[in-house]
Amino acid sequence: MQRILILGATSSIAAEAAQIYALRGDRLHLVGRNPDKLAEVARRCGNVRVTTEAADFAKLESNEAVATRAMAALEGIDTVLVAHGDIGDQLASERSFQEAEAILRTNFTSVVSLLIPLANHMEAMRAGRIGVITSVAGDRGRPRNYTYGAAKGALNVYLQGLRTRLYAAGVTVTTLKLGPVDTPMTRDHAKHALFGKPAQVARDIVVAIDAGTPEAYVPSFWRAIMPVVKNTPERVFQLLPFLSGR
Repeated sequence: MQRILILGATSSIAAEAAQIYALRGDRLHLVGRNPDKLAEVARRCGNVRVTTEAADFAKLESNEAVATRAMAALEGIDTVLVAHGDIGDQLASERSFQEAEAILRTNFTSVVSLLIPLANHMEAMRAGRIGVITSVAGDRGRPRNYTYGAAKGALNVYLQGLRTRLYAAGVTVTTLKLGPVDTPMTRDHAKHALFGKPAQVARDIVVAIDAGTPEAYVPSFWRAIMPVVKNTPERVFQLLPFLSGR
């Protein structure tokens, strides 16, 4: 039995991951903003031991205490999945620093504020797995979501450094670069064949974290696509509407 902490547990993908861990008989501590949705995720986990806490990760000064309470509830942590995030409103972020800062805080700063105490705990224990959901949007800035992409790109770099720092302690850090997934966060996006489904994406995430994979594209076909997106010369990139358009 593993002790699993899921932050942002009410997202569609995290809820699916919680059920996977529950089916294995793992012990869960779920943290999210909406207590009613948390209760529903916990109910779907069945008869395993599940504890929950409602928390707003945007309140950065409270996040160390959230992590500390999670450690106490689980009596230690074997695996943490950081799954919260929000794409925000790109157009609004271009006109309002307040909106831009909110996107950066949700997708980068709040994650760092949680990872610091959790990583320190696992480093001291010399064991553990950390999985953090980022995005393929962090691999290259595109007009349609570059504020969100900047936050995820910064998080990717942070995780690279954290992974190397924790290597000597036997703690693995998995960067989970997700392509678009058919979830409420993308409800206003036109769907196409490259959109993942939450259940399969969650299965891929759990497999990658269990294996200690340093960096996983989910679904895996994005590993072939993103080098082309990243390495296309900018002058060409700007002429291709499917890459540079809104």
